[in-house]
Amino acid sequence: MNIFRLAGDMTHLASVLVLLLKIHTIKSCAGISLKTQELYALVFASRYLDMFTSYVSFYNTVMKLIFLGSSFSIVWYMRHHKLVRRSYDKDHDTFRHFFIVLPCLILALLIHEKFTFIEVMWAFSLYLEAVAILPQLVLLQRTRNIDNLTGQYVFLLGAYRALYILNWVYRFFTEPHYVHWITWISGLVQTLLYADFFYYYFQSWKNNMKLELPA
Repeated sequence: MNIFRLAGDMTHLASVLVLLLKIHTIKSCAGISLKTQELYALVFASRYLDMFTSYVSFYNTVMKLIFLGSSFSIVWYMRHHKLVRRSYDKDHDTFRHFFIVLPCLILALLIHEKFTFIEVMWAFSLYLEAVAILPQLVLLQRTRNIDNLTGQYVFLLGAYRALYILNWVYRFFTEPHYVHWITWISGLVQTLLYADFFYYYFQSWKNNMKLELPA
């Protein structure tokens, strides 16, 4: 554990809390992509299979449970809560997200650290997380109506991965033989997908204007 890893975890947790705050207090999921939330639920379900086979630490276990529980609860709220689901913009959230699941699974079967079920699922979760934000970004570009909580949620998601890259750089220079190409490349791709959003987010903040993405 180092300061960059801790900051990344807390930023990731903050993004989840912001989204849950919006859903629970406002009873709205306007501007949130259900497709992205379903992909994240699949990411965490496939990544944390090792909970049943190995114990790292109390902190590690608690964080895994939080991300698993929150991701599935968000999907449930958006699909089944009688008030929240009314605000879901299904007409614009039309990204065919399941078409990116199969390529990620095939890539995990071909490129992994060890050919075991848990390791292949771990690689699959990394590849899928790298592109899981795509439906959300497409939805924001289509609607161009981004409220403060939605903008903060997406920004925190991107910031979490950027902080993890700093964590990897730090560990590369401080830990012998620390090389994880799959994690590094997936994380870099994921962060680059946020580049356009980051630019417009900081522009809106600097100019004190409402956040809008180009169509």
